[in-house]
Order: sequence, then structure tokens, then C-alpha cells
Amino acid sequence: MTLPSPNLDDRRFQGLVDEAKRLVQQRCPEWTDHNVSDPGVTLIEAFATMVDQLVYRLNRVPDKNYLTFLDLIGVRLYPPTAARTEVTFWLSAPQPDAVRVRAGTEVATVRTETEEAVVFTTGRDLSVPPCELSHLATWPAVGNATDRSEELALGRDVPCFGSAPAPGDCLCFGLSGPVPGCAVVLRLDCRVDGVGVDPRRPPLRWEAWDGAAWVACEVEKDDTGGFNRAGEVILHVPAGHTASRVAGRSGGWLRCRLVEAAADQPAYVASPTVRRASAFSIGGTVVAAHAETVAEEVLGLSEGVAGQGFRLARPPVVTGEEPFVVEVAEGSGWAQWTRVDDFANSTPYDRHFTLDPNSGQVDFGPAVREADGTLRLFGAVPPKGAPVRVRSYRTGGGHRGNVARGALRVLRSSLPFVARVENRRPALGGVDGETVENARVRGPMTLRTLHRAVVPRDYELLAREVAPDAARVACVPAGPAGDRDPGDQGSEQAGGVRLLVVPAGRGDAQGRIRFEELIPPRDTLAMIASYLDERRPLGTRLAVEPPYYQGVTVVASVVAGRGAAAEQLRDAALTALYGYFNPLTGGPDGRGWPFGRPVHSGEVFAVLQRVPGVDLVEDVRLFPADPVSGQRAEATARIELDRHALVFSYEHQLRVREA
Repeated sequence: MTLPSPNLDDRRFQGLVDEAKRLVQQRCPEWTDHNVSDPGVTLIEAFATMVDQLVYRLNRVPDKNYLTFLDLIGVRLYPPTAARTEVTFWLSAPQPDAVRVRAGTEVATVRTETEEAVVFTTGRDLSVPPCELSHLATWPAVGNATDRSEELALGRDVPCFGSAPAPGDCLCFGLSGPVPGCAVVLRLDCRVDGVGVDPRRPPLRWEAWDGAAWVACEVEKDDTGGFNRAGEVILHVPAGHTASRVAGRSGGWLRCRLVEAAADQPAYVASPTVRRASAFSIGGTVVAAHAETVAEEVLGLSEGVAGQGFRLARPPVVTGEEPFVVEVAEGSGWAQWTRVDDFANSTPYDRHFTLDPNSGQVDFGPAVREADGTLRLFGAVPPKGAPVRVRSYRTGGGHRGNVARGALRVLRSSLPFVARVENRRPALGGVDGETVENARVRGPMTLRTLHRAVVPRDYELLAREVAPDAARVACVPAGPAGDRDPGDQGSEQAGGVRLLVVPAGRGDAQGRIRFEELIPPRDTLAMIASYLDERRPLGTRLAVEPPYYQGVTVVASVVAGRGAAAEQLRDAALTALYGYFNPLTGGPDGRGWPFGRPVHSGEVFAVLQRVPGVDLVEDVRLFPADPVSGQRAEATARIELDRHALVFSYEHQLRVREA
């Protein structure tokens, strides 16, 4: 039972007025007019109002004591986190030399009369190198790659796939060099030879070599109709693109792979051909965060005494790639001071300071008087009169940074050869700073864990402290080395702890989530691992990583009810499937698919039958799928999930039959 908070004075305004009138009758019985129009009553009510405010402030004392106690046990408000997204810089035209976009480049939303612009800052340098098409090769599903560069140079029609196109056939484009993170344009001259395919939905997948595997490229534009007419293909190449050898030729290789057509997707009967081809770079993509960088801010002059504090001009401080560093002028240079969580282990010779990210308060070590009367310094003291500055920090963050796709389109400074900028995906991960009310709730949890990770719940609570932007955090035993699922990449020995982190993702109109959005950033995983490593029991092996995602493809057939539009019903049914088999918002309770819960075909029947307009669910088939390679296994009625795994909806297919 929660201990009740005492009410130090329960008197209110009306009670104070009534008590004052009774005292007036005892001391001054000749005053008999107690109506509200009497000036005496007005004075009584005025004083009662003032006393009521004092009583209210008195009753706030327990709250103040509670918050002071939270401060003593080390409960600090969580700072806001910055939303992140990928920003693409488009060039005005292909350039002969590499175009560089410096780290710290600012892009923003459009400022309106009612809202200020939301500013994002790039976290690293971006280089857009020039490229051209050097080689062309065909690679059948069975056999070796063949160089077709000479045929292309002579203007001959080069078949993209085999005479009988089969899934796995590839057409490979060798660029003059790798173009990691760039947007590449392929200009192709094709004839209408690819018979049988739907030009709007060709069964093709574009990929790039990243040194270990072929990784999917995002297709910005493809007006060739599946190699059936002249046009352009604009690809966003992954950041890990590197040089490789295909058909004995070295270059930055891209390939277009023929995949297995879906049930409602026609396939090639004859191979398309390419007569001419060229390539060039037209842009690049880099990660940007909702934060502005403040460099070399002078905090003030040191007074040469212990416990001095300074306050930043633009709080709050959000976590960035670079650590927060304070510099103090010494001689002809600047001495670097290190940030610590507290001064418990600081000596008088340690250049330490603490930072409150929410308020921007920077404090140097205090001095404590010992029992014998001597002063003990916890941390060094900056010399008197020495300027104190912050090398750089990032300010911003919050829910406001979760902007929609295409909202970032304003360059805050002109860049040579850059025509425009855009975010091709919505920004995610922005969380407001913690409120005092939430800290009051978290206080008892802090006392329970004492900032130590012992049981699984402790690991989850502490991970939430350092990464409040994570959508889900689950702690599971790693298990022995011989009992691991295919996606387990860590904690190979028995007795280890595995912390599974699921970042916040955002689906499209139908609820689809890109698989890349479910992989947490490496710096977030490293930050959680470092924080928990200091708080775990000695000898406990810890792995912080994303869960294993089991792809699930539903192929179903439903009968539409009378008067239901087939296309609208199909969209509604797909939305229901993507929403239910969802690692973030799916499952029976709508709070995310439970870890390790198997998938049954009966659940698909139930989900589809609840869709308005569905009269009958005729057939349902479940296919285990690999969300990375896209390969599907045989149909089954039940898909088992490891205890470390979550479900991931991959390319559901639905056929609607009218009654």
C-alpha cells in the first residue's frame, strides 16, 4: 500500500471566511451586517484568499521534500532524444569531380507564420564521387558471369537474362568505382522484347555489393517498364558499396536480379534486351539528426573556488557522435576536462566536471570538510580568472523532430552544385524530455534496482534510462552455445544475458515497415552496452543487439460481400495483416508481437474475417520468408519462432473474389 501524503492544513477559503465571521461576532457583537456588500466582509474575503494561498504553498512542502529526496538518490530527468532520418542531397547536374557536403550542414523544414523551422544537422561528411559505366555482364542463375561490354560498345542488343528467363538471372552493371551512399542514374536504351511482364510491376530486384553480400538498392525511379523501353533508373546505393570483380572485371558493381513473380504478377516469357547504357552520380544520402551544433561557447571566467557552476546558453543537450568536452584556458592553449557522472572517485588532480543535459548546468568538483577540519577536494579546480568554454555540443531533440517524409527541403546555407535536398523517409526517434511526474513514478523503481542490473527487469529498466527512444526492450537468457537460433550473433557461452532492442519505426499507409528501420543504430547499441557494462554483476556476459526477425508472407483468398469494392477491400485487408503481424503494434493486445510467439494460419482467418466487407475467407497459406534475401520456404500452417525472435510481415498477397 502506498503511504498517504499528509495534508498539513485542510482549511479552505470558505472555511476561513466562516471562522473569521464567528470571531468577529465574539469580539465585536455590534457588527450585524454580514452581507457580501459590506466592506468588512470584503476585507475578510481578501485576507481569506491570501491565507488560502499560503495554505496551498504549505501543502506543497511534502512534494518538495519528495523531489529533494529523488535528487539525493540520483534520479535525474531524462533529456530529450533527437530524431534521425536520411537526407538526400540532389546535384544540379553530373559533376566531373567529387562533390563534398561537410558534416554539420543544416537542413530544415519550411518556416510558417505559426511554426518555427525544424532544423536537422548532418552527422558526417558526404562525398558524391563521379562515376560512369565501364562494364556490362550477364550472370545466369546457373553458371558463371559473362562480360558483354564489347557487344554493348558495338551497339548490339544484349539480352538481359537467359533465353528462358528464370529467377536468379542477373544483369550486372560495372561502374568505374564504388559510390557508397550515392544516388546513381542508369540511362538505358531498350526494345520491347521482354514479353509477358507487367511494365508497372516487373519482378526485378536491384542490388549492390557491399563486400560481404548483395544488398538491396532503393529504386527512386524506373521508367523503363522492366527493360522494355528507353528510360532512366535512379538507384540509391547502400552506404557499404565497395569494389568487386564480376566476369573478371573490377569495378563498383550493381546488378538487377530476376526474382520469382508473385501469384498475381506476370513473369517474363522472353528476355528483354539492352542496346545502349550509361551511368552517372546525381546525389548522395547521409544521416541527419534533429539538433543544431553550438561550437566554442564561452561559459565565463573561473573564480578559482571549488563547486563553481556554469550554465549553457542553449539547453537541452542531446547526445551526439562527439563527447561533451569542457576546455579551460591554461597558458597559451586550452586544457581538456572530462565529463563524469559524479565526483565520488575524483581526486584533487582529476580534471572532471558533471553535466545536467536538461538544464545545461556544468559543475566542477566540490570541497567537503572532513571531521578533522581539513578540506577535501573532489576534482580539480580551474585556475582563477581562466576562461571556461565548451568545445561543441548539440541542442535540440524532442517529439517535434519526428517530421514527415519530404518535410526537410530547405538548405540553411548554399552548397556548390547542390540543387535541392529532401528526406525520403520520415524522421524517427524524437522523444521529449522527461516530466517531473514521470520521475516521481520512476523513483521507487530506482530504489529497487539501485542502478544495478541483476534480474531481467533491471536490464530493461536501465536500458530505458539511456535509450528512451527505443520502442521495445526485452531481456532474455542467451542460452548455451548449442541452443542458438540462426539470428543469434552474440553471447555464445552459457549464462549470458541478451538484451533485444527494437527501435521505433513508422509504417506507410498500409502499415508496412521497412526492414532497415527495425535495426537500431550502432551508436545506440554501444551506448546501452557501455551503460549496462558498469552495472552488471561481475562475470555476466552481455550482448546488446536487435532481435532475430522471422519473415512471414500470407497468401490468402477472400470473397467480397455484396456491394464491397474489391480494390478498397484488398487495401483494408492488407492493412489488417500488416498491422496484426507487426513487431511494434501487432499481436493480440496491439502492443507488439510477443517474443517467441508462433504464427498460426487460424489467426490469419480471424484477422481477415474481421475486415468489414469480407464475406468469406476461402484459403490461407503461410510462408516463412527471409526479409533480407526475400527467399520463401514451403507453405505451412504454423511457423515456429525462437524465444529471441519477432514476426515481420513480408510482402503479403491477397486475392479478392467477388461473390
